[in-house]
Amino acid sequence: MDTYLVSVLNGLSMGSLLFAIALGLSLVFGMMDVLNLAHGAVYLAGAYVAVALAGDGTGLMAFVLAVLAAAVVGALLGGALAGLTRTTRRHLDQALLTLGVALVVAELLSLAFGDDVRSIAAPAPVDDGVKIFGATYPVYRLLVIGFGIALAVAVYVLIERSALGSVIRATVSDRAMVAALGIDTGRVLVGVFAAGAALAAAGGVLAGPILGAQPGLDEKVLLLALVVVVIGGLGSVRGALLGAVLIGQVQAVGTTLLPEFASFLIFAAMALVLLLRPSGLLPARSAVHA
Repeated sequence: MDTYLVSVLNGLSMGSLLFAIALGLSLVFGMMDVLNLAHGAVYLAGAYVAVALAGDGTGLMAFVLAVLAAAVVGALLGGALAGLTRTTRRHLDQALLTLGVALVVAELLSLAFGDDVRSIAAPAPVDDGVKIFGATYPVYRLLVIGFGIALAVAVYVLIERSALGSVIRATVSDRAMVAALGIDTGRVLVGVFAAGAALAAAGGVLAGPILGAQPGLDEKVLLLALVVVVIGGLGSVRGALLGAVLIGQVQAVGTTLLPEFASFLIFAAMALVLLLRPSGLLPARSAVHA
């Protein structure tokens, strides 16, 4: 029972991280119709920000500052990617362009930080364990789970219940009409892209104490984020959350019970969802492809 509980909690913490990372990818692809394969590289940039600012273990405030610094770096990269892909409409062209950017960013990070695996310590105040039903579990992972829940609520309210969210959804549905009302749709789209990239980079810092930082991690994270997006449905906050929690549980429980088949189970889950619901479990009504 203790092992099962730890696996479930690990799945929730991994799901929270995947949600933060995949949400931006889902919104950019589902709402802006841009296939951004540089999303994993933005995540890795955030992870190396954590290496630079919090790699040896710091106080909680310093770790929070690392998250904010990574978010700024991610937003800048996202704004640049939005500008590069603004006139590129075909998905193949977008994929090739953003993949090239990803390779350049990954190589620059490798030159700056080396090719070794870099560990990142959790903040000192939460670098401890707590008893839950007889099992000891890291406090930091519990905070990550709480962060995922708070992020899901905040983004859902922003997209579905706020005036800004209405502008974003209207821009996706009828860009010409929104522009006719005097709203700068270009800024709206760049803002969505930058916000999604900021979440990915901040996720890199938050995942640092769990996954560390190393070359090639961007590809693994991008692949998992794409699986989450496909399962949840393009442009959907609820879909991204459901897909992230599902994949987090499949990965955690699969690693515990069937470690040799853990990767297979992830893609088997995606194949099953595509077979039953090709548009994803909870696709957004306003998504381009919905």
